[in-house]
Amino acid sequence: MAYHSLNPFDGTLVQSFDTVADADLEGKLAAAQACFETWRHTLFAERARIIAKAGALLAARTDTLARLATVEMGKRIAEARGEVAFSARIMAYYASHAEGFLAPVRLDPAGGEAHMESSPIGVIFCVEPWNFPYYQLARVAGPHLMAGNTLVVKHAGIVPQCAIAFEALLIEAGAPVGLYTNLLISHAQSDRVIDDPRIKGVALTGSVDAGRSIAARAGQNLKVSSMELGGSDAFIVLEDADLDLVIPWAVWGRMYNCGQTCCAAKRFIVVDSMADAFLARFKAALGALMPGDPLDAATTLGPMSTEQALLDLVAQVDGAVAHGARVVIGGARIDRPGAFMAPTILTDIAPENPAFRAEFFGPVASFFRVADEDAAIALANDSDFGLGGSVWTRDVARGLRVATQVETGMMFINNLDWTDAALPFGGIKDSGYGRELGAMGIQQFVNKKLVRLHAIPAPA
Repeated sequence: MAYHSLNPFDGTLVQSFDTVADADLEGKLAAAQACFETWRHTLFAERARIIAKAGALLAARTDTLARLATVEMGKRIAEARGEVAFSARIMAYYASHAEGFLAPVRLDPAGGEAHMESSPIGVIFCVEPWNFPYYQLARVAGPHLMAGNTLVVKHAGIVPQCAIAFEALLIEAGAPVGLYTNLLISHAQSDRVIDDPRIKGVALTGSVDAGRSIAARAGQNLKVSSMELGGSDAFIVLEDADLDLVIPWAVWGRMYNCGQTCCAAKRFIVVDSMADAFLARFKAALGALMPGDPLDAATTLGPMSTEQALLDLVAQVDGAVAHGARVVIGGARIDRPGAFMAPTILTDIAPENPAFRAEFFGPVASFFRVADEDAAIALANDSDFGLGGSVWTRDVARGLRVATQVETGMMFINNLDWTDAALPFGGIKDSGYGRELGAMGIQQFVNKKLVRLHAIPAPA
């Protein structure tokens, strides 16, 4: 595959990079394995010194790194700055908490003494997407490097400069050779990396199809894996919701990162008595967004990541309409240079419409009107995905009740605040398996070893 830094705002090619030669790839894998043999025995304090320094460098260079992400994949500059800042917090979080998370845990057997130990397993291969070019890297680097593993990382083909910049930060922070290695490799080379016996685990964030392919290959090699895949999150609005709170969150939840977020609000499920008011205000708010240069802080609608992503989304909307969906607003690309999609609302999406089960990875919202709370929960659960979701109500107890009944990995009540390093992130069903971030995130690629002392004679 090619690695192209192509600005989606104006279509200009910034820089291209060749994939590495097989001999160079072998050298990088060998270095990662050699580094593991030392890093696994490195004290937590020394690991933390390097990871914390990398986080501090991220924070100190927020503006420069943010601009790079905006140029490569079109993220609005304020959002890019926020992503870099969050990535810095993730690194700092694991530098501070990893030792405690991995401390031995005493058990209480019927006889004798026992505890669980945590130890790193080796070189982990991470395959990461373009939509959050630093955050996706930080949330594997922070926990898994602090756990004592080493990482080789294949980042997305459209953000090579972000990938190179992140690796350079770790090197500057004092990372030894082989600790964290960016791989500019082809899909065929990626398969060979998974097959390589030095690789002990595989982490992917990406599409369902990519997850099926990479999880299958990891499984054939009996290697542990984590999969963070797509989502079609429900945004449930009950009849007692405060629309003054709900509408800004609905816009942000669907339009953040130009809608190119796995855990974005995608299916807006509104109880009938609130539906007309919600739809009118949501339509007006989306219609007020103005396309422009994502480097301009005044821009409220940036481009999609690539021209192809835009064309695919337009085709998906056209297909939904061909199967009976109705366009409330938008539905097409914006007539201007750049990969701009008009904010779109689709309604009248019947269960037999392919759009009913699809994920729209861009600024397209699906709107559903339901009779009551029970119908909202049933519709939320009628999905192949199960990543996140939210419920909006003035009654917190009611919100908690609904959250418990929705089949998903994460539920938010009257907010969509994903950005906390202490909270585990991940889903079920076609949204994947495993968790990242929080105390759970660091446990993904460690050996949990039972050690027992019991001074008894052997059974007769």
